[in-house]
Amino acid sequence: MTTILMDLSSAWDVLDGVNLPNGFRVEITDGKIIMTPQGEQQWKVILRAAPQIEQQLAGHGEILSDVMIDFPSSLYGYAPDLAIVAPGSERNKRGRFEWHSLEAVLEIVSLSTRDNDFEKKFRMYAECAIPLYVIIDPSENVCTIHSKPARTGVYTEQETIAFGEDLVLPLEGREIVVKTDGFPRSEG
Repeated sequence: MTTILMDLSSAWDVLDGVNLPNGFRVEITDGKIIMTPQGEQQWKVILRAAPQIEQQLAGHGEILSDVMIDFPSSLYGYAPDLAIVAPGSERNKRGRFEWHSLEAVLEIVSLSTRDNDFEKKFRMYAECAIPLYVIIDPSENVCTIHSKPARTGVYTEQETIAFGEDLVLPLEGREIVVKTDGFPRSEG
């Protein structure tokens, strides 16, 4: 399904009142609505990582999965696989969090999302100064932590963690540790 968006306050405005099918991930990239089914590996990573993060946040922030976030563009509407919202953040008048509320975004790549995760989201998240962007890649059995975003659309530092090692997320004034040994692995 492809629809070109006009100049709206939020890319998500075009979907107001639309009943979306369950089991599909919906995002807006370059003004196009993109619907993809959620993959098994993606779901298993979310299922294993989210409870660990939530437990460690202990009321100091929130963890969201596949929830609409308002970005400063009517051409991009992302719903990250996992997003950590900073403590004290408030929802906007639409009832959504905005990009500046995010401390970290974790995306689990698949063949269908690879280009967006490594290029378009990478650029958007850096331009929006999201402190941490983590790409979890089950096909390579690695997590890559991108930090120190620049407004030019790049992260200036990166660290790669192999599945089986602890994924350490340095947040503002605290650290979240995600055990990756239960993440699904590629056999190849």
